Amino acid sequence: MELISLSDGDNAFQVRVLGRRSPGLLRLHDWLDAEVLITSSFVSGRLTMSLSPSDLETWSRALDLLAAGQDIWWRDEVHSPAIRIQPHNEEHETPAVHVEDPSSSCVSVFLPMNLEEGWIDEQRRLLGRVLKQWPSEVFESSPDVYEWRR
Repeated sequence: MELISLSDGDNAFQVRVLGRRSPGLLRLHDWLDAEVLITSSFVSGRLTMSLSPSDLETWSRALDLLAAGQDIWWRDEVHSPAIRIQPHNEEHETPAVHVEDPSSSCVSVFLPMNLEEGWIDEQRRLLGRVLKQWPSEVFESSPDVYEWRR
């Protein structure tokens, strides 16, 4: 299931959720396995990644910042890959995505895209579908102590 899907026909960037990382294991149950997919006429690539519940929360906040016209960095170098999205790149006069994988492949990809109006709302819809499919079922009651939500 797609968490992020940005495409203009020539360039595409997706984050696809594959499922729970360790179903039934309290500490890792809510973590999701995912992959980043990048395609263009010049390059295509795929990176595996894991998403924590906090990654989904920060993605939701990032969408609010994008809607306000601000650039965002989602995730960081510790949680490779790092993803930067610009709602308006001045050089290309379009939205743009920049993906960096400094911790394993050391590859960086920049994709300017002519996105349709409403692209941020579509990303919110995709996030809602992911959260509905894989709701948080575990909470941390104290540091390093996990319990099932009732």
